[in-house]
Amino acid sequence: MAAIRTFLVSSSVLVAMVGCGPIGGVETGDAKGRGNDPILPASADTEDRETADPVTVVTGNATAENGGGACPVPTGMPAAGALTANEPLPDPFTSLDGTRITRKDQWTCRRAEISAQVQEYELGPKPARPSILTGTFASDVLSITTGEEGKTIDFTVSITRPAAAAAGPIPALIAIGGSSLDATVFAERGIATINFNNGEMGAQGNMQGMPSTRGQGKFYELYGANHGAGSMMAWAWGVSRIIDALESTPEANIDTKHLAVTGCSRNGKGALVVGAFDERITLTIPQESGAGGSAAWRISRMQNDAALALNPAATPNDGRVQLLVDAQGEQPWFRESFSQFNNIENRLPYDHHMVLGLVAPRALFVIDNSTQIWLGSESSYTDSVVGGEIWKSLGLLGMMGASQVGDHDHCAFPASQRTELAAFVDKFLLDDTSANTEVMHSDRVTPDLARWQPWTTPTLE
Repeated sequence: MAAIRTFLVSSSVLVAMVGCGPIGGVETGDAKGRGNDPILPASADTEDRETADPVTVVTGNATAENGGGACPVPTGMPAAGALTANEPLPDPFTSLDGTRITRKDQWTCRRAEISAQVQEYELGPKPARPSILTGTFASDVLSITTGEEGKTIDFTVSITRPAAAAAGPIPALIAIGGSSLDATVFAERGIATINFNNGEMGAQGNMQGMPSTRGQGKFYELYGANHGAGSMMAWAWGVSRIIDALESTPEANIDTKHLAVTGCSRNGKGALVVGAFDERITLTIPQESGAGGSAAWRISRMQNDAALALNPAATPNDGRVQLLVDAQGEQPWFRESFSQFNNIENRLPYDHHMVLGLVAPRALFVIDNSTQIWLGSESSYTDSVVGGEIWKSLGLLGMMGASQVGDHDHCAFPASQRTELAAFVDKFLLDDTSANTEVMHSDRVTPDLARWQPWTTPTLE
């Protein structure tokens, strides 16, 4: 039985979180405090809550998917207008009760707080594993059935085993909507590729001014069209169910202890969300993910304002940077109520350096393109450098890296990044501890850390 406590919170301090476990993550309920009810559809999001609300704090059980599940998790947080504007990137080490963490084991519950905030404000809730989950494997296709009694969905993924693959279980790359990385890096090392049709799970495709695809896809068939999760969280839930099925289907011959995830552009955003919300992912590789991915909402605003100051007529194809309001209007990637933060992104109590940090202490390699201005090149690299401080605090140098190289087409993987990618693959999918993964560089951007990181990085004990 979950433990439940209720607190009244202000706009600046939500709730003091207590209890820690091994380093890990968490699933939370949605904005109405429904918890992880498997098939309870979410009603429409409540917006414009300007005063402090009672906050229900729920503790559940830790799982392999979410090791921080035993941490108390707040639901029902203040609306955008009740939060305090904060220009620099928020301190990831300051807990919701205002104290700073000082020990490595405290990262578990600090991470759970960040996870709860990101789900509450931006992505929507990720439901827990349903009670029904089966997998069958035949002819290189894994077929999955999942749901609850009286309501299930079916979907499939293809698994490609390279000629160099060993006979037994082998590592795998989960490709969100396909992979834009150098496929030979994985094939030559005998690593399988699992192709996930994320648009089938949570639809995308509409552009601004076109009919919305919100609430469409297999996830919403199961949980209802009004569920609070945006499509990226639907994709993350789908990948978690793939891993569940792989764990119970040994004939697929996949080593579920050595899984990577990747995607480029919109699918790169999704790859980051997948890695942030399932701790069974060993290596997360978002590529050119931009707004909603490796870029920080606050820094993108600054970069865009600077571009417009130089050229008021700047466009997405000529100097403009994608902002929160742009991304929220382009696709149903985020929960509907995320529009509360249109043009006031500095009220968010976190930013994407902390979303990157949700992957910690596991491995993360951010691949970016310095000449893709619309994606927020300065924003993405600066955010990655600041996010890397979380791994630094945990004493995990080489577990997180970022590489930003320009002068190539969007999602065209340059040969200059192949050695770096191979090192991350060797170390984290093949356990080659000699591989050098201390990578943090950009060919154009020098981060203004004095502006964006006013806090110091602790050395956690």
